[in-house]
Amino acid sequence: MTRYAVLVEVSLRPGIADPQGATIERALPALGFNQVSGVRTGKAFRFVVDATDEETARVEVDDLCRRLLTNPVIEDSAVTLEPAP
Repeated sequence: MTRYAVLVEVSLRPGIADPQGATIERALPALGFNQVSGVRTGKAFRFVVDATDEETARVEVDDLCRRLLTNPVIEDSAVTLEPAP
């Protein structure tokens, strides 16, 4: 078994309203950030998974994303795997 450090970044799909991102974007000029636009929010999950190889780890993490970490109707996920120290 190999341990893999996993980072799952979840974001709303294009075209899905992001009220939290819009609120942040409206607040930025008051803080002096006038050049920032297109703010979108998301979430990140970091964990370690044990698997026989990277492909098996990726399949397991993709299943976890689909079944628990994301709403596949409105969210996308990007998975990064690397051997854990």
